[in-house]
Amino acid sequence: MKSTWGPPSRCFIMNRDPETFEAFRADLLALAYRMLGDLGRAEDLVQEAWLRWQGRDVDVNAPRAYLLKVVTHLCLNELDSARSRREESRSDRLPEPVDLGAGQLGKLELLDQISMAFLVVLQRLTPAERAVLILHDVFDFSHAEIAMMVHKSAAACRQLLKRARGNVEQERRTLTTSPEEHRRLLTAFLRAAAAGRADQLVELLADDVVLIADGGPAPASFGSVRNLLGPLSGATKVAAFVASVTPQGSANLTTRECDLNGQPAIIVLRNQRPYTAILLSVADGKIRHVFIHADPARLGHVGPLS
Repeated sequence: MKSTWGPPSRCFIMNRDPETFEAFRADLLALAYRMLGDLGRAEDLVQEAWLRWQGRDVDVNAPRAYLLKVVTHLCLNELDSARSRREESRSDRLPEPVDLGAGQLGKLELLDQISMAFLVVLQRLTPAERAVLILHDVFDFSHAEIAMMVHKSAAACRQLLKRARGNVEQERRTLTTSPEEHRRLLTAFLRAAAAGRADQLVELLADDVVLIADGGPAPASFGSVRNLLGPLSGATKVAAFVASVTPQGSANLTTRECDLNGQPAIIVLRNQRPYTAILLSVADGKIRHVFIHADPARLGHVGPLS
């Protein structure tokens, strides 16, 4: 029998069972989205995995593991590209926000592994650390299985997992907040921001709060603030920024409350098109992160607008 882990090819000698592939499509898309932080690119790689599944010339006894290995390799190759390295080097880059109920990602049940805060931390890991953490903690593969999937030793995978977990552990505690408490803080944040009340915002923010505003790869403007050079830290700085930019230009904008990445969020619309997404991470009754995604090119998966 040929190896289960043999390289995919374009030979047409196997039974190309589309139902088998479709049974695992949600898992493949969830893996690729977590790895890349971009649903459109994730969908493209899953389609490439389908082509490789069609063209395989090996017997596959464990199709889920085989397909996840294919997608892992495609993601690692993508992350090694010049474009991805350039994008991920930006300190203000945020993962693409998504409505989990609007597509196949709605099948995800592990909120602490799809929230914006968790994805931001994933983005700071090396691609290898990211892959090992996701394959082990999300998809429940053993170190020996992961070693075969990423072409590293089991001992190396253990070290990669240890480092990755050290980076994400602090963020996971933000998921203990109830949706009601999260929504209450989001509503209070938006009310104070719209009124330009920096003092009220300070009361809502953790002392070490971090704001990340992603306006896309080109230099972006937020109200009168141009070329925000990177994340802002500290309650006073974040409150002053939010209070100064939110009231500006709001006359032609409308807002819609929704859930993005499994948590309460706000979509700002201009001419009924997504203009900005605002997401928070919350812990211990305070806002720990403010995520402002203002890149229209990457707001295409925020769900229906009516």
